[in-house]
Amino acid sequence: MMYSYVLLEPECYYLIQEKENERLTLLQVKVVSETSMYVIKYNETAEMQWKRKTDPIFDILELLGDEPVKEWTSIYYNSEDAFNYEGDDE
Repeated sequence: MMYSYVLLEPECYYLIQEKENERLTLLQVKVVSETSMYVIKYNETAEMQWKRKTDPIFDILELLGDEPVKEWTSIYYNSEDAFNYEGDDE
């Protein structure tokens, strides 16, 4: 069964698989227009992009609830800070 972006709700976090045999992606829908959606995909870094509402999604695994998003946010942003640390030159 194939899905499309039109099924996704604004401000919600989803675990999806865009193509068969690809790894899972966490994304959040930020803006919805008449034909498209502006989404943030969270992998090693956050990637922002426009997607057509008709763009295919192989599988929508889960709509994440508030508690898993809170836990993930804490882990994601703490690990991001660890990788982006730059020593103080002073």
